Amino acid sequence: MAALLTFGLPLVALAAEPTPAELASAIDATWVMVAAVLVIFMQAGFALLEAGATRMKNAGHVAGKTILTFGICSIAFWALGFGLTFGDGNQFIGLSGFFFDGADESAFSSLSAIAIPAGIKFLFQLGFVGVSLAIAWGGFAERAKLSVYFVFGILFTIVIYPVIGHWVWGGGWLAELGMQDFAGSTVVHLQGAVAALVATMLLKPRIGKYNKDGTANLIPGHNQVYTVLGVIILWVGWFGFNAGSTFGSVSGMFGYVAMTTNLAAAAGAVAALVISWIVMGKADIPSMLNGVLAALVAITAACAFVEPWAAVLIGLIAGVITFFTAIWFERRGIDDPVFAFSVHGIAGIWGTLSTGLFATPELTAQVGIGQAGLFYGGGLYQLGVQALGVLGAMVYVFIVSFVILGILKATMGLRVTEEEEVIGLDLSEHGLYGYPELLRAEEQHVRSVKKEGSGDVSGSLT
Repeated sequence: MAALLTFGLPLVALAAEPTPAELASAIDATWVMVAAVLVIFMQAGFALLEAGATRMKNAGHVAGKTILTFGICSIAFWALGFGLTFGDGNQFIGLSGFFFDGADESAFSSLSAIAIPAGIKFLFQLGFVGVSLAIAWGGFAERAKLSVYFVFGILFTIVIYPVIGHWVWGGGWLAELGMQDFAGSTVVHLQGAVAALVATMLLKPRIGKYNKDGTANLIPGHNQVYTVLGVIILWVGWFGFNAGSTFGSVSGMFGYVAMTTNLAAAAGAVAALVISWIVMGKADIPSMLNGVLAALVAITAACAFVEPWAAVLIGLIAGVITFFTAIWFERRGIDDPVFAFSVHGIAGIWGTLSTGLFATPELTAQVGIGQAGLFYGGGLYQLGVQALGVLGAMVYVFIVSFVILGILKATMGLRVTEEEEVIGLDLSEHGLYGYPELLRAEEQHVRSVKKEGSGDVSGSLT
C-alpha cells in the first residue's frame, strides 16, 4: 500500500495533466465564457440607457421589459433560432440543430472550427441576438402594448435575426462571398435598427412630440445619470462583444480587437460632443453618449481588419454622422425616442462599409475573411460585397418587420390608448409606478385639489 501511494499516485496525476492543446482550449473557453457574460450584461446597459432617456412615468416599464424580452429571446433562440442561424442547411437558412441539447455539435458545421464547448458557443451567440432585439425595442418605447413585446420578440428571434445571421456567419451566401462583419455591425445592430425604424413608423409619434406645423418638441429623458451609466456598461460590455468574437485568447488577437474598439469609442465621444457644441452652442451630453454608441457600432464590423488610426477615423466619422442624422430623422417626423436607427442603423451601415475601405491585407489574412480594402490595393470587390450585404439585410428586415408589425397592428393593435399613454405605461400596463413616492405625491395633490372644490387636476399624472 505504501509503495502504491508513493509511486502510483504521482503517475496518475501526471497522466491527468492536460496537453498544451487541451490547456489552450480551456483558456480560450474561459475567455469566451467571460465574454458571453459581458455581452449578456449589456442588457443592464440598455435598461439604464432606455429608461433614463424616456420619461419617469414609463421608467419601470422600460427597464422591466428588458428582463421579459431577454427571457423570451432565450427560449426562442434555444428552440429554433440557434439552429436556423448556425445549423447546417442551405445558403439562405439553417435546417438542423433545433432544441439544442448543449452538447451535440454535429449539426453546426459553421461553428466546428471553434474548439470550445458547445454550450458556451450557444450562450455567446444568445447574447448577440439579445442585443439586436434590445436595439429594436428603442422604436417601440413609451407607446407600445406589452403584448406586442411577446409576439414580436419571438418572431424577431426565429424569423428575422437567424436569416441574416446565417447569410453572414452560418455559411450562407454572403459568407461565401467573403463579407466582413467581425462582430455584427450588420448582423446585430443594423437588423435591430431597421426593425426599430419600422416600429417607429407604424406606431406614429408620441403624444405631444410634434406641433401642428410639424416642428418637433423636445421630450427629454428623466435621468441623464442613468443614460451615462448605461453607456459606460455598454462600452465595457463591448469588449466582450468584439474581443470575444475572436473565440480565443491564446493567439492574443483579442487584445488587438479590444484596443481598436476602445479607440473608436473614444473618438466617437469626443467628436460628437464637439460637433454638438459647434452646431448647438452647447456641449450636449446625450449627443456625446450617442457618439460613443455609434462609434462602437461602427467599429464592430471592422475591429479585427483595420489599423488603430483607421479605428479612430471610423469612430470619429460615426459620431459626427449620427449627430446629424438624428436631427434629420426627427425633422422628418420620425419619433425615435432613443435614436436607435441613427445610432445603430446609420453607424452600422458606415461600419460595415468601412472594412471595404480600410481592411489591411495582413489583418484580413490573419482573420481569414474576405479581401483587403480599397485603400490598401484590394480594389472595389470587398467594398461591393459589404454594400451588397448591407442592402440585402436592410431589405429583408424592413419587409419582414413591416409585414409582422402590420398584421399585429391590424389584429391585436400595436399602441396603447391615448389615456394609457398619458398616464404612463408603469401604471397602465403594470399597475405600479416606477417611482412610487412620486405617485403618492400626485395622489395627495389630486385629493387636496378635490377637497378644495376646484376640481382642477391639470398637470397631474392621473
